[in-house]
Amino acid sequence: MPLRARLLTALSGDPEGAPAWVLRLAEGDDDGCFAEDGPAWTVHAGMGTLVAGIRALLVQALHPGALAGVQDWSRYREDPLGRLAGTVRWVMCVTYGSREQADAETRRVARLHERVRGAYTAGDGSTHSYTAADRDLVEWVHLAFTDAFLTCHESLEGPVPGGADAYVADWATAGSLMHVPDPPRTAEDLRARMHGFLERGELAGGAHVDEVVRFLRRPKTPGVMMGVGYRVLFAAAVATIPREYRTLLGVRRSPLPVLTLARMLLPIVRRSLESGGPRANDRARERLARLRHAQTERTA
Repeated sequence: MPLRARLLTALSGDPEGAPAWVLRLAEGDDDGCFAEDGPAWTVHAGMGTLVAGIRALLVQALHPGALAGVQDWSRYREDPLGRLAGTVRWVMCVTYGSREQADAETRRVARLHERVRGAYTAGDGSTHSYTAADRDLVEWVHLAFTDAFLTCHESLEGPVPGGADAYVADWATAGSLMHVPDPPRTAEDLRARMHGFLERGELAGGAHVDEVVRFLRRPKTPGVMMGVGYRVLFAAAVATIPREYRTLLGVRRSPLPVLTLARMLLPIVRRSLESGGPRANDRARERLARLRHAQTERTA
């Protein structure tokens, strides 16, 4: 299978990158949740998202409750690409879809989360029950995601339109959709709230985290995610994680210039993805162009 088809299968579940939910990005009668070419549009269209996805999964695993939800209810070991494609679907629909599509996709995810509940052992040894809707869990997942995508874009692609605060404030809209209580709107608040989880002892390493690290370091998906290229992306993800979180994860920053290597690799991936037709943001542009044309017709 060609590289583009393998990547698109991993990211969308379809070798052409055109499952039904991607095609629907061109449909709808509103501008969506985010401005065209604004902070969220720009960051989520960048190739730095490939590194950010790895980083987000690593950091999210440090919360024992979030990790328990994944281990108890996710099929990531048996179908890692399916889980990845499901996460990508929500992000792309919320970022580039109409408000109707974003709301429908959020409801779909909420239905999947209704059954997610159980118990976990916290960093201090105490036992807690959890559901996927718990305030601290949804907040930690949102914080880890936002920090990963912001940091990796700045490290690998360059400045965010409007600056880091603009992206954090933009993506707070997605946090509100997922019922994150008062999502951060500045980069300073984002990092402070993440550090608060660390200071309160709510994060922990251990055997289960080690298992996630091993899995993400060498995922069992031959021909799709393995090889030198993936190892560079994994090392780049680790290199962007602050030391205190790396310590809990039990990972070390590579002595090699992995961020530079990733900057060289990602344009190759971009060219491969762009060689075969429209991507998600292109479908959204089709919708916006149609709406602008209709508006012009009405006012002519």
